[in-house]
Amino acid sequence: MFNIQKETIDWAGRQLTIETGRMARQATGSVLVTYGETSVLATAVAMKQVKDGIDFFPLTVNYQEKYFAAGKIPGGFFKREGRPTDKETLTSRLIDRPIRPLFPKGFKNDTQVMLTVLSHDMENDPDIVAMVGASAALVLSGLPFLGPIGAARVGYKDGGYVINPTIDEMKESDLDLVVAGTGDAVMMVESEAKELTEEVMLGAVMAGHEAFQPVIDMIIRLAEKAAKEPWDFVPEDHSALEAKVQKLVGKDIAKAYTIKDKTERYAALGAAKEKAVAELALSEANPDGVDPAVLKGVLKDVEASVVRGGIIKTGKRIDGRKLDDVRAIVSEAGILPRTHGSALFTRGETQALCVATLGTGEDEQMIDDLTGMYKERFMLHYNFPPYSVGETSFRLAPGRREIGHGKLAWRAMRAVLPSAEDFPYTIRLVSEITESNGSSSMATVCGSSLALMDAGVPIKRPVSGIAMGLIKDPEGIAVLSDILGDEDHLGDMDFKVAGTEVGITSLQMDIKIAGITKEIMETALSQAHAGRAHILAEMNKALTGARGELADTAPRIEQMKIPVDKIRDVIGTGGKVIREIVEKTGAKVNVEDDGTIKIASSDAASIKAARDWIHSLTAEPEQGAVYQGKVVKVMDFGAFVNFFGARDGLVHVSQLKAERVNHPNDVVKEGDLVWVKLMGFDDRGKVKLSMKVVNQETGEEIAAEGEAD
Repeated sequence: MFNIQKETIDWAGRQLTIETGRMARQATGSVLVTYGETSVLATAVAMKQVKDGIDFFPLTVNYQEKYFAAGKIPGGFFKREGRPTDKETLTSRLIDRPIRPLFPKGFKNDTQVMLTVLSHDMENDPDIVAMVGASAALVLSGLPFLGPIGAARVGYKDGGYVINPTIDEMKESDLDLVVAGTGDAVMMVESEAKELTEEVMLGAVMAGHEAFQPVIDMIIRLAEKAAKEPWDFVPEDHSALEAKVQKLVGKDIAKAYTIKDKTERYAALGAAKEKAVAELALSEANPDGVDPAVLKGVLKDVEASVVRGGIIKTGKRIDGRKLDDVRAIVSEAGILPRTHGSALFTRGETQALCVATLGTGEDEQMIDDLTGMYKERFMLHYNFPPYSVGETSFRLAPGRREIGHGKLAWRAMRAVLPSAEDFPYTIRLVSEITESNGSSSMATVCGSSLALMDAGVPIKRPVSGIAMGLIKDPEGIAVLSDILGDEDHLGDMDFKVAGTEVGITSLQMDIKIAGITKEIMETALSQAHAGRAHILAEMNKALTGARGELADTAPRIEQMKIPVDKIRDVIGTGGKVIREIVEKTGAKVNVEDDGTIKIASSDAASIKAARDWIHSLTAEPEQGAVYQGKVVKVMDFGAFVNFFGARDGLVHVSQLKAERVNHPNDVVKEGDLVWVKLMGFDDRGKVKLSMKVVNQETGEEIAAEGEAD
């Protein structure tokens, strides 16, 4: 019934198996990939017919984690997997980026790659397994895919690289880098680092590229046994049409790209394109014209040829800059009066308004994934409203691009954040892109760094970011610093580098051609280093470090530690005690499992009241110490005083005043606030207090007779 084919290798100390022929046999291509005991089903399906009017490659990648893979039942009312989590969205993007450029130009068949996590061993992250599966499924499908690709994760510890570290090993790593590519070149890099040098980062990329070569070889071996017949796809030849377009509007496009202002440039380009459409597109007036979708693609090719050729020949870019020039920068901090921290970072026609908000432990994000439930104290959210590029659209939930850009900036900033012990706040950054013309994610990094410092967050060092581009033609190669949006769309690489003056904290690379070499990456990293240093200098004009104090509107948080066995005394039965503390003091109180207590309020008196209350519940009274207490009961032989949390003690009638007292009622009444000194404990452990040795007005102890003044 089944025609099962499989390949197995030992890869970085664990067994990797790719199997086909047993599951999802009606898909165009399908494999089951198992690494350790993590298994992912990868399928690829493409439609035979192209939809009318399609002028792009409709590729969709969907990665999904099934909770049963880890022996879990989903939370929530419906108890089933719902909308994609951020991890699923980010992994879908991670897989899409290296495979999309390897489909031939002109292929427009609707294609969907689905990756389903079926088993998770809590050691091997499914994302690398899914990338290998996507590559294998596409190669076996017979689609015109110029793969296979391989992928690997690279860690860095004690001066050495670790290939495919386990989830636990990653906690001790200074680097989390994912690299994907073909046998000859790198296609994609995504990373987070703890201020590592360019040399270490480049070495990690190359170590990962070398490490996944055996995976590429095993996919080829499996394809030799199980691949379907290749699709009969021949790209359409539009060279004649391209020549017509070039003759008709080539000079107009070239002239438009001499205009530095984006809005004016786009208006001139729009006029040139309208001229071409009116002359060449199929219409009632022109029944012999070409398909508008085809014409649109050819116009883009002509546009790319003009821009790329101009940069290679002249060394000048669209806005007149040299290859390594960075646009003009304006950095401003503290521009919003009621926020905890704010900054406006403007670089050319790209602008990010970044706002930092400080919260308590109650504000931490609860995340439930296959590895379990955990809390995240640092969040960064990126928003890209349509007005930032002069457009209109429906405002929906954050898309893949917004989630991806936010995560990139999050990775860039995480390495410089203070520890929770040193700064016990939950931190949320929001980046609103108010203008965009290239590299808004790196503007988010710069603006976020300034906003954190404006909020008084003691980050280790400021972080800056820059986006690099590449033009690679037979006539030459040009590496571009701080790319414009057009240079991104029409170029061959988007290479983003963020870091401090010490080293790199995040690196992301996407290639639109069949990979780049180590030499090109080395040049881009070196050029990016100079660009980052320049941007940092411009940021320093606004702030060079964190402000000395938090904003008046920010909560104040103090920490204290209590014995673990005293936690129940603070919380009380059903939370009764802690609710009473919060209600009466006005402070927020968060109790952690290790006995750490965070007390938060914008009022210092509220924090002190809550701290003293908790201290009285968990500490033991000290003999010889003076306390203020309340008289709770008066007896013939003395008065009971509540002086330390819930603890009461007796002030004997002989200890009420220095002179003789006939009855305690002559001195105190229930509800009176009095000062008492803890004299000790009787044989039964009862507390003995004295009022007569304490000045009842000042709370100061009265010196005994014979003591010096």
